[in-house]
Amino acid sequence: MNLSLYKQMMKVNIKGVMNYAIGAAFYILIVVWIYPSMEKTAKPLNDLLKVMPAGMTKAFNLQNGFGSFESFMSGEFYGVLFTLIVSIFCVTVPIQLMAKLVNQGSMAYLLSTPTTRGKVAFTQASVFITGLFLISAITTIFGIVGVRIFADDTSSFHVERFIQLNVAAFALFFALGGISFLVSSLSNDEKKGLGISGMIIFGFFSLDFIRKISDKVDWLKNFTLFTLYKPSEVVVGKGNLIQDCVILFAIGLIAFIISILTFKKRDLPL
Repeated sequence: MNLSLYKQMMKVNIKGVMNYAIGAAFYILIVVWIYPSMEKTAKPLNDLLKVMPAGMTKAFNLQNGFGSFESFMSGEFYGVLFTLIVSIFCVTVPIQLMAKLVNQGSMAYLLSTPTTRGKVAFTQASVFITGLFLISAITTIFGIVGVRIFADDTSSFHVERFIQLNVAAFALFFALGGISFLVSSLSNDEKKGLGISGMIIFGFFSLDFIRKISDKVDWLKNFTLFTLYKPSEVVVGKGNLIQDCVILFAIGLIAFIISILTFKKRDLPL
């Protein structure tokens, strides 16, 4: 890693990272804040969910209803909102770190300094992973603090499962970010790289949403990484959290390694 480059790139990108982190933290506080009032009407809401099509409740991760903080947040926040926020981060930031620099000619300037392509790519990947970790950590902290502040009774709040939920989310976006970083490492054009990354990541999201709505297209689960992200199962202690996270981290790690290796060998525009 090039430490000087890492510090400089973190300085350049920290404002954007914190915008995502603060945005996610703000929304989770809103979700936690409104839960006590929702809890009072939990029974009629759960009855309403029972008469809704199973595909709809599954698509929005509402299988567990509104019985606990974790269940409520897994559906209202981690099921869709947080996923979209961090997916945008995973699409845009890797492109800014690699393809944009190539497109603007700044990469050639970086490579003219006493450093190697491998170190530059590894450093940029580290900047992205650091940003992703900060978003996840800040969201987790604000979620726990929010429950302590707004909840009338915190005895039913399982901190361990909430942390596991955030680990599962981090694993998903580590994998998606790795794929986006690979696209960025292969791209000379910022807009094309952005389009391809967006198509892949939001394509995964759309396929997962569609296959949840109808069991007839359940085979689509084989073509999206979101299949390995199961917030509604994590919060009730079901599923294979460790296995799913290992697979996602492995996919992300492989994608980052391939990104660095291919960037070292590819031809860059003058």
